[in-house]
Order: sequence, then C-alpha cells, then structure tokens
Amino acid sequence: MAGARHLVLVNPSAGRGRAAKLLPEVEGALRARGLEYRLVLTTSLEHGCEEARQAAAAGEIPVVMSGDGLIGQVGGLLAGGEVPMGLIPGGRGNDLARVLGIPTEIERAVELLAGGSTRAIDVGEVNGRRFLGIASCGFDSDANRIANQARLVKGNLVYLYAALRALAAWKPARFELALDCDLRRFTGFSVAAANSKAYGGGMFVAPDAELDDGKLDVVWVSGTAKLHYLANLPKVFKGRHVDNDEVTIARAAEVTISADRPFAVYADGDHLADLPATIRLLPRALNVIAPR
Repeated sequence: MAGARHLVLVNPSAGRGRAAKLLPEVEGALRARGLEYRLVLTTSLEHGCEEARQAAAAGEIPVVMSGDGLIGQVGGLLAGGEVPMGLIPGGRGNDLARVLGIPTEIERAVELLAGGSTRAIDVGEVNGRRFLGIASCGFDSDANRIANQARLVKGNLVYLYAALRALAAWKPARFELALDCDLRRFTGFSVAAANSKAYGGGMFVAPDAELDDGKLDVVWVSGTAKLHYLANLPKVFKGRHVDNDEVTIARAAEVTISADRPFAVYADGDHLADLPATIRLLPRALNVIAPR
C-alpha cells in the first residue's frame, strides 16, 4: 500500500526455512516498488503477535510472511480494528493465501501489497481462540500432530505422510454436534468447521465455504472402511469427496463438538483447543490486502 509503512514479520523457520531463503528477493521487490518497511524475524507466535500489535497501534500495516499458523494468530489479533493485514506466502501449505488468490511468486505478491486492495473476511473462534481457516478434530487431530512432528518429509508430501500414518492407527470415534439448534450424532472419522475452503496444502475439504458469509461449513465424515477412505483421499484436492455418502455438510453460525474420547482441535495448523469445543465466527472482522 503506497505511502504506508509496513512491518514485514518473517518466521524464518516457515516452510522448513523457505521464508528465510526468500528474504533477499522480498526486500528487493519491496524497494523496487518504493514501499516503506521494516523487517522483523519472529522467534515465536507470541513474539510475532506482540510485534503486530505494536505496529498496528503505531499505524503500520503488519505483513506476515509465514505459514498459516502465524498468519491466523496475527489476523485474529487484528480482528475488529481498522488496520489491514498483508500476506506474503512463505510457509508449507499457504492455504489462506491460496483461497484469497494471493500469488506465491514474490514479485506478484509484493505488487498486490503495493496496490493496497482490501477485502473484509470472517474470523473464527474456537473456545475463544481465533483462527482464519478451518478448525478440525478427530482423525484430523492425529494427522496434524504427526505432520507437525515430521522432520524428514518435506513440502506438501508431509500431509500425505501424516494421513497415512494416522489412518494406520485410527479407530472410529463417536461425535456429537450441536449445529445452532440442530443436534447430530455419528460414528466416524472427523469434523471440520470451515471458514475457508482449504487446509493441509490444498485439500479443499469445504469447497463451497466462503470467507465472508458469516457461516461455517461444517463437514463430517462418518464411518467407512479404511481402504475406502484412503482410496477417496485424492478427491479432497479437487473438492469431489463431498459427493460421497459418508460425507455430510451443514452450514451454521456456531457448532459445539464433543466426542467419546479426547481430541485436540487444530486450526491453521496449530493446536488451539481441546474437545468439547464451541466454534463461531466474527463476521467480516478482518481486513486483508487481497484481490477483491
């Protein structure tokens, strides 16, 4: 955004070091477009959020170059304010940037920043903790934990690796969902409360979800054979899994999830809460620099 001062928050470990390697290109692109900026390398989620808070209070625009975790936390912090958030994709999955249409090429992403076009999006809350993308649990809890612990598998392959590892040990769970005033019970794999369309490096688990409609797309997968589940996993990358009989989608402003055993709730790749969990939206609470 021309004429504004930007705080570029970089998680140097994002994308297994990808963000740090791209820094010279990022700074060159910022200077080439005459954007005023200062650069901060984050040391933790808390550090990044505090830097963003101070920047917003001083009238600077926080620009996050990281994975979806830091982006989600900074976005949650800025929700309800007037200062927009900018994104430069620098993580492993980059799912929010993908859905928003923010280019992965540095030159084009910085060009978008310079243009300053903004749109307002919804912000999710799970047990009071904010997120921007998709909050999920059940089978997804196990897969997220495995993906976050993986060290040898790189890039988006880590999500496939995690899914296979989680599937091998999976036992069906019983879930209860309170969708606004509608109670549902099922035995199966997972529940995802989606503000955005995609997670896990391009898995379009909620292909019809919109970031600014004030509604969650709640997607759950009932019991089916593990081999059937595995065979249909590639469909998620195109959003075609929703045609399967075991997949149900309902739209709600709020959902409360409980299960017959403990599960962590992950959102934007991070463990944000544990079941039972209530998930809701703050409608159009965050302005982001993105194509309209």
